[in-house]
Amino acid sequence: MDPLPQPSIRFVEVSRHFGEVRAVDGISLDILDGEFFTLLGPSGSGKTTCLRMVAGFDRPTAGRIVLHGADVSNLPPYERDVNTVFQDYALFPHMSVAENIAYGLRIKKVPASERQQRVSETLELVRLPGLGDRKPSQLSGGQRQRVALARALINRPRVLLLDEPLGALDLKLRQAMQIELKNIQRQVGITFVYVTHDQEEALSMSDRLAVFNHGKVEQVGAPAEIYEAPATAFVAGFVGVSNLIDGPAAQEITGSAETFSIRPEKIRIVPAETPVEGDVFTATGTAIEVVYLGMYTRYVIALDQGVELTVAIQNLEATSSDVGAVKGRRVRLVWEHAHVHRIRRS
Repeated sequence: MDPLPQPSIRFVEVSRHFGEVRAVDGISLDILDGEFFTLLGPSGSGKTTCLRMVAGFDRPTAGRIVLHGADVSNLPPYERDVNTVFQDYALFPHMSVAENIAYGLRIKKVPASERQQRVSETLELVRLPGLGDRKPSQLSGGQRQRVALARALINRPRVLLLDEPLGALDLKLRQAMQIELKNIQRQVGITFVYVTHDQEEALSMSDRLAVFNHGKVEQVGAPAEIYEAPATAFVAGFVGVSNLIDGPAAQEITGSAETFSIRPEKIRIVPAETPVEGDVFTATGTAIEVVYLGMYTRYVIALDQGVELTVAIQNLEATSSDVGAVKGRRVRLVWEHAHVHRIRRS
């Protein structure tokens, strides 16, 4: 039986206060060795402060940061086996690509022959072979980000910290780099800790993620767990789109006034007069908004219970004129019991 992975990073009741502001408020969290772990949350939620405390750029007001079993809470950055990749790349413009990548090795006085070999290997790893002689100004944004990644990886840290590294790239390049980063992480096998406010990035790249809100962690889990079974109203609303229903409307639809969430893509739309079959939840209402978005159409349905639900239907055969005709019509919504999740209000 394989042993369980050990924590690479451990937050033990960690807080960081800036005057009266509790940027991080009593967080305990384990990040396992070799996993791609994402800190996800809106601006000001505490995720970047946590990353800075792991890097040693900031220190906890209370609690401990443990790296591979050692308390590093008060150690300076250069005494920690971590490297950081920033959004702005922070490359030296007067140095070549190879000189930028080799900079950390030169500081450590690694012999020139070994530096050259490791630079060549790392350029291959990030798919930039043959570009070592270029200057950063001669590269695209995606290439500069790969150089920054290579410079961080060449020192062979046990943990790589990435602070919104793809934020400056356009959408298609960002999506391509998401796949590339995950592939690189699998190849090198070290712990990646990734900070982002982009839910798609977090869901597509992570082994696990922690959702931050107001300095606390709302939920930790695998991407599918976070999306399919949000633990709180905040998680349901922040990670993707979710319908939240409570009170009398929830009571009438499900038999319980407890808050529940249902994702838009889990709901089917049928004509209002369609009889209900099977063990499902159902509600009738009027389509008050229809937005055609190419691959799918978003509907807003005003239910007879006095609440609105958003529904997302894939356009397998329908055209924009077909879906537009639904606006103003009476419809019935149907969804499975298994897709309803009871949640606590944040």
